Amino acid sequence: MARVFLDANYFIGLVNRTPETEVDILEGHKGYVSALSCHILCYVNKVKLPDKKIQSFAEDFLIVNLTDSMVQKAFGGPTIDMEDNIQLHSAAEAECDFFLTSDKKLLAMTYFGKTKIVSTLGK
Repeated sequence: MARVFLDANYFIGLVNRTPETEVDILEGHKGYVSALSCHILCYVNKVKLPDKKIQSFAEDFLIVNLTDSMVQKAFGGPTIDMEDNIQLHSAAEAECDFFLTSDKKLLAMTYFGKTKIVSTLGK
């Protein structure tokens, strides 16, 4: 069982069931998301809280806390985008094996620390 971190774009895609996201992508794996992704999901979808559907969906993931230390690390990179940096550092904090994203710039990095950056887990 791999530890799989979902970037915000992938997490939101799962909720919205976009064609590029597979509903059963995490079957047999443990899913992680950042607390920031939960905020972005609610903001993008204009969710009014409380929302049982969103809460139920989020319960399927381990949520990585956004800490002062993580924010300080994110200020230092590795990219020029703060949100991407928080996502990457969240995956590293959770010791994830894979970072699942559709972001081409992040995919070009291939790895962040020990975490492999991928667009799909494959079968």
